[in-house]
Order: sequence, then structure tokens, then C-alpha cells
Amino acid sequence: MNWSRRYAIISYLRSTIWTAPALAILLEQATFRGAYWLEYELGVDFGWIPGFIYSQAGVIAAADWIVNSMISFIVFAFGSLLVAITVTSGQLTPRIIATTLLRDNVIRSIVCLFIYTLLLAVAVKLRVESIPELIVSIMAILGLVATAVFLFLIDYAARLLRPVAIVWRVGERGLKVIDSVYPKPIEDPYVPAPPRQRLGPPERTVLHHGTSAIVLAVNLKALVAAARKADGVIEFAPHVGDFVAVGDPLFLLRGGAVAIDDRMLRGQVAFGPERTIEQDSTFAFRIIVDIAIKALSKAINDPTTAILAIDQLHRLLRTVGKRHLHDEAISDGAGRLRLIFHTPNWEDFVQLTFSEIRLYGAENFQIARRLRAMIENLMQSLPEFRRPALRRELDLLDRTLEKLYPFPEDLALARVPDLQGLGGASGAR
Repeated sequence: MNWSRRYAIISYLRSTIWTAPALAILLEQATFRGAYWLEYELGVDFGWIPGFIYSQAGVIAAADWIVNSMISFIVFAFGSLLVAITVTSGQLTPRIIATTLLRDNVIRSIVCLFIYTLLLAVAVKLRVESIPELIVSIMAILGLVATAVFLFLIDYAARLLRPVAIVWRVGERGLKVIDSVYPKPIEDPYVPAPPRQRLGPPERTVLHHGTSAIVLAVNLKALVAAARKADGVIEFAPHVGDFVAVGDPLFLLRGGAVAIDDRMLRGQVAFGPERTIEQDSTFAFRIIVDIAIKALSKAINDPTTAILAIDQLHRLLRTVGKRHLHDEAISDGAGRLRLIFHTPNWEDFVQLTFSEIRLYGAENFQIARRLRAMIENLMQSLPEFRRPALRRELDLLDRTLEKLYPFPEDLALARVPDLQGLGGASGAR
């Protein structure tokens, strides 16, 4: 099994909900058989463990109560997840289903607990005359624990549906991706990266075969090792997140890398039907921008949600602005160029952050003021060489406002920087 297939399997398992019930079944079988083996085969006495002692009728009654309760709890858990998917995908963006909701380990763990408790209760009821006392005690304790967890789930599900919780989760994941893709912070004073050595035209091109799909991730370590072993240079043609059709260039090979097997190279690239956030440094920006512009649509008209999204874009863009973004040339331990891996630059991040929100939201006072406050804050906190792109966005914002606000009073109000959008301390000044 090559790296791309392993990556696809792991990514699929991380974004599915059925793994929780499957794990619960395995745990129930292990618990049940382990208790039988310890108590009846080895003769271990568990009387010293604090537990619950019932009559046979009491065991049946407790098992009935737990079975009915767990079924209700499971229905609520899956129902709340479906409601969350429906509400958030409709009001925010469908991109958060696979990236956030289905990867929520809290809900998956709670579902696993409910199903595990249900299966234990069913097993106890079916074997009530010969069930180990340890299993009865575990069943009763888990029934009480599951009831408390169910009350927690009600509160957790309500909080999960809030837009601020969704954009915060996406922002947190975006920060982790930025740390992994751009690990080097900008030093003070800033020393520009040396220019990349000029390379000639590729000597061989590896085309994409199979099915047209989106690039999800690339095994960089394996590609660098292969290029070092062959004493050549590998260039990965597309960006992570690009759609690659059958027959499009995938690898550009130079030097000894032309002898590397095509199947080995293709096996280091994971493809899928939609973008994921693991190695895609701009996807978190894309998701949050989608949330903002949907909130700014005439059908929804929710600028406050757009402000929450801009808050997360603000901290993401500040983090990106303090990292080296042009390390596309990856060298081996000896300092020789082995891999060229294209990543977005500063202008890409700035345009993605501001362009669409300015286009759809500049006519709203909150958005215009929050964007200005964001730009001015970034210009103060980021190095000088990051500021030209920000000045360009500030100029575009001013020209847009002049076109949208015919009254001088409204134009002056829209030009006030305000971190809250409208009504903040900066607006009062």
C-alpha cells in the first residue's frame, strides 16, 4: 500500500462517524469476554470492588432502563449532528461538514459511550442468570455516567451551532496548518531569502493518470529522499488544493530524477473529490471568507457574523505575515536543491482575505470599518515589506467607499477604523 492510499484511508476514518459504533462493539466484546474469563476461568473475586448489588429482577429492571435510555440518547446525538450539519451548511458553508463537524471527537466519543453502554445492557439482559457481577456493576455505573454525559451533550450541541464556535475551530485548524507549511518565523532584522537557482527546462514530465481530482497532500520527505538518491531535482507542478485533470503535468524532473519510477512519484500524492485542510494553507481562509460573504448576502444580511469571520481572518493573516512564505526550494541535508514545492505567497493571502469581502460588504458600515481597522493594525504589527499589499487593499477600500457612499457624512463614518465594526472605542474617537 503506497503513501497516497494510506493517507486517503486515514483521512476518511478521521471524517466518518461510523468508527465510533465500530469501536464500541469491539470494546463491549472485549469487556464481556474478559470479565467471563477472569471470573469463571481464573476465579478472580471482584467482591472488593465497590459496585452495585441487585436481585435478578433488579438486574432486569436496570438493564431495561439503560437500554431505553441509551436508545433515546443515541437518537438525540445523531439528531443533533444532523441538525448541526443542516443548519451550519445552510447558513455558513458546506465546507465545514467534513473539515469540522464530522471530525468532532467529542461527539464521536459520546456516541461510542452510548453504544458501548447499550450493548453491555443488552448482553446482561440476555444472560441475566449467568452474568458476572463485574459486568452488572460496570453496566450500572456506565448508565449513570451516560446520563450525565447526555446532559453535557445538550449544552455542547447548542454551543457547537454558534457561528463564533465554527469560525474559531476553523481558525485554530488554520493556524496549525500555517505552522506546518511555513515553520520559519521572520527574524528581526529581516534577511531576504536568497534567490532560487535558475533551472533549465524539465527533462521529463510525469502526467497525472487515473481520475481527475484535487491535490490534498504530498509526501515531501519521500520525494526529497528519492531526489537525493537519484541525484536530481523534482518539481511538483500544481499547488495543494489545485484541481488536476487527467493528462495534466504532475511532476517536472531534472537531472538524475528522470530515472525515478512514475508509479513511485504518483504514489506520494493524495487526491480527493474536495479540498481538505491538512496541507492546504489557504483553505482555512477560503472557508472563513465563504462564511463571511454568505452572511453578507441580501437573503441573510447578517454583518455581525461576517465581523466574527473577519476577526479570525485577522489573526490568521497576522500569523502568515510573520512567517517566511517563499521557501519553495527544499534542500537535502547537504544543502543541495532536491524538491520544488509551490506554496501561496503573501499577495495570495491578502487578496483572498480582502477582495470578496470588500466587494460584497463594503456597503455595510460594520464591514467597511472593520476592514480598515484590520488593515491599519496589520500595517503596524507586520514588517515593512508586507505593507505594500496592505496599502493597495486600503486604497481599493477607499475607492470603493467613495463609489458607494454619496453623502459626505456616511463616507466619513465608513472611513473610521473600528475593531467592533460599529460602536467600538475607535469609532468614538
